[in-house]
Amino acid sequence: MSIRVFLTLLLFSSSFLQVARCQSDPEAEVVEGTGEAGDLGIVGDDVQDFGSDSFSPAPGIETVCVFPKNPSKVVAAGEESELLVGMKNDGDSSLNIIAIQASVHLPFDHRYLVQNLSVQAFNNATVPPSAQATFPYIFSVSKFMQPGSFDLVGTIVYEIDQNPYQSTFYNGTIEVTEPGGLLSVESVFLFCLGIALLGLLGFWIRGQIQNLSKKTKRAPKAKVEVGTATTDASTDEWLEGTAYTQSLSNKSKKKK
Repeated sequence: MSIRVFLTLLLFSSSFLQVARCQSDPEAEVVEGTGEAGDLGIVGDDVQDFGSDSFSPAPGIETVCVFPKNPSKVVAAGEESELLVGMKNDGDSSLNIIAIQASVHLPFDHRYLVQNLSVQAFNNATVPPSAQATFPYIFSVSKFMQPGSFDLVGTIVYEIDQNPYQSTFYNGTIEVTEPGGLLSVESVFLFCLGIALLGLLGFWIRGQIQNLSKKTKRAPKAKVEVGTATTDASTDEWLEGTAYTQSLSNKSKKKK
């Protein structure tokens, strides 16, 4: 298998590990509430489901969402996760927080509901005009949910002058992993694929070095031919009877 095929598989598999995103303002500052969680009058999750009711957001109300212990928004199936909902009241009247709720949907179409998460209600949580407060929300997806990317939609329900409203504080992606650790099937697959790719690259480099060394050894060496000197017959005819030929004959006689 070539390196190009491995790179294609790596790019394809990386689509399973999408980075979670938050549609709220990431630079907005979340200010802690004026009291502890008990002072906010948190009831729990055995309360009315407001999912069937749809209210419009009130003017002058801003929300922000922060995952304080989980900035990468990786949620382990069956384990609790916490997020903070910040609210800023720029209206003229105080608002009463009723409940926080969320649901999990398929990322390509929110009409496909995967799971309704718990509803967390409040008894005496209020935000006065020109003030801001933070409210915790603890949730957990089903332990039977398959690992992958899903969309989390979170809303907060509140009242102003006994009129109900709701605002969406988060509408973005979370990454659901298998329970019991950060390792998932996708991460193990990507790790093994990366090791195989590095091994293939090493074999390719080694082969290129071996081919280069073989070409160097097979390079032909320049040959120098050494032979006996020959005398041109035409040159000998021109030199017959001259002093040069006589000196050559005298030297040959002396050698004998």
